[in-house]
Amino acid sequence: MKEIKMRFVIPIAPVTKKNHQQIRRTKDGRCFIAQSEQYRKYAKDCRRVITGAYRKKINVPVNVKALYYMPTRRRVDIVNLHSALHDVLVEVGVLEDDNSQIVVSTDGSRVLYDKHNPRTEVEIERRDQNESNGSIQQEATAEDE
Repeated sequence: MKEIKMRFVIPIAPVTKKNHQQIRRTKDGRCFIAQSEQYRKYAKDCRRVITGAYRKKINVPVNVKALYYMPTRRRVDIVNLHSALHDVLVEVGVLEDDNSQIVVSTDGSRVLYDKHNPRTEVEIERRDQNESNGSIQQEATAEDE
């Protein structure tokens, strides 16, 4: 099994995708949802920061741990932060896809506060798909006895 472990920092304030969408109209009047300028700028900045050394197109089960250091103490949904980060990681070629067969967990992820240095610290590590299932089964067996 090939070892995969990488760490990098995205020195940009984390942005969610879901809370930064806009409803727009096509020329014929139909509505569609587009990402906001704020999210598009975030994704563009991430493309500049995440260099070719990390663009591995990972296609094996991994844990993507992310520490999101926010510039304010405002409540934010970590699931939306994960969604934006995972989409960026796919877009820049770090991950081949962000489906549940590749991103099998986000263990250790947290939302933290750092007013002066907002950022996302990312750690990607290979994970055996049976790793978490085995521990759950062992706990269930121990409780049944």
